[in-house]
Amino acid sequence: MEPIRFPTEDGLSLEGELRLPEVPIRGTAAICHAHPRHGGSKDHPILWAIRNERAHRGYGVLAFNFRGTMGSDGTFGGGRLEVRDLAAAIGRVRAEADGPTLVCGWSFGANVALREALDDARVAALALIGLPLEHDLELPATPSSSELRLFRRPVLLLAGEHDEYSPRSALERLLEQLPNAELAVVAGTDHYLWRREREAAGIVGEFATRLLGPEPPPV
Repeated sequence: MEPIRFPTEDGLSLEGELRLPEVPIRGTAAICHAHPRHGGSKDHPILWAIRNERAHRGYGVLAFNFRGTMGSDGTFGGGRLEVRDLAAAIGRVRAEADGPTLVCGWSFGANVALREALDDARVAALALIGLPLEHDLELPATPSSSELRLFRRPVLLLAGEHDEYSPRSALERLLEQLPNAELAVVAGTDHYLWRREREAAGIVGEFATRLLGPEPPPV
């Protein structure tokens, strides 16, 4: 794991951790954390599990802190300026290798990831975990139906069975608006996926591998 810093287009320096696989790199991934004003950072267990899973499958993975979080410069941008942070993170991790880029976001990070990916052709697939669709977290609105219907790249919608922010009924409505999306619900857990992190990471891994290609053979 290598601690790194990288710049945004508006001149901030963000902190992150880059994990490279022990096998030849076949793609990249950027991981976005939960709401910084509710304790979110790159160090949550679900994000660690996804990072490890992707690296195991041959991906270079960058987890980072949004602006104003821990050691990253700047102040909280309300979810609007954070799209610049993700754009910068995608550029930084793609400097490590060619190949497809998966963007994975949890909660607040899922909201940012979806909105950034709409206009970023570098994103090959999206994994959105606990995307907030109900309850007011003071986030920018989910993109409109007309915007979502134009997004044809693969999307995974994943949530815990008892996720109050991302209930199954709301996810199913969103699923109907995305042309190339699938839904996975982890039984017996909630928004935080406590003690089910590896299971959730495995679902993300299977989704990405199926769409972006098989994992490399053992060394």
